[in-house]
Amino acid sequence: MSVLRVIVADDERPARSFLTNLLGHFPDVEVVGEASNGAEAVELIERVAPDLALLDLQMPEVDGLGVVRLLRKDKLPLVAFVTAYDEYAVRAFEMNAIDYLLKPVEPARLRATVNRAIERLERADLRPGDAERVQAAASEYAASQPLAPLKRIPVRVREDIYLVPVDDIASIVADGELLQLVTRANERYTITYRLKDLEGRLDPAQFVRVSRGTLLNLSMIRKITPQPGGTYVAVLHSGAEHPVSRIRGRVLRDELLKL
Repeated sequence: MSVLRVIVADDERPARSFLTNLLGHFPDVEVVGEASNGAEAVELIERVAPDLALLDLQMPEVDGLGVVRLLRKDKLPLVAFVTAYDEYAVRAFEMNAIDYLLKPVEPARLRATVNRAIERLERADLRPGDAERVQAAASEYAASQPLAPLKRIPVRVREDIYLVPVDDIASIVADGELLQLVTRANERYTITYRLKDLEGRLDPAQFVRVSRGTLLNLSMIRKITPQPGGTYVAVLHSGAEHPVSRIRGRVLRDELLKL
């Protein structure tokens, strides 16, 4: 290929300028756009269809991993995450064939990433838009890092990205490979995420698992009704009812229902 089309996404202007300046010295690279946050990155990638996206992992609201999850699978380019994290995270990306750049980015390392991207695009036996490969690396990385509890969850609704406050979410229910989010105002959203992974990003003092596939916001539970066989039904302020499994019922009884 003659020119590699690249976008750069970082919430810090100096970091974006540094990367774009480095890329400007490569005759086989064209920077086709910059984004100052994850939501902008999603829109930019789907609009300009770059060959390679350099995504900062620590952008607010929608980080680099969030960009990958929100992109349509047929729009996902090759991705290189820009990170200041430890060697374990770096190895996780390497094992899953994901490129990475450690801050501060060195010109030679950036050149190697560009070369790797060009090579993959030119090899007919590899698919640069392999969303499953990227998702596998993203999940492994997320599992390896003690990340701060989420305050908002980015949700894709057609062309828009909504930032749903965690405090407004009443229930999260697994539906196959999807999660159904319902807010206190009965707004409903669907995201592609594993319940276990999302549970790890939520404050355990705020959300409780009541069954294998359901998380509830404790502040939204109006009452717990005992059922035959040692189970319960959790009734939300909205009137929605969620069965509580026998195992989780013991947890509720031992941790939440004691005076």
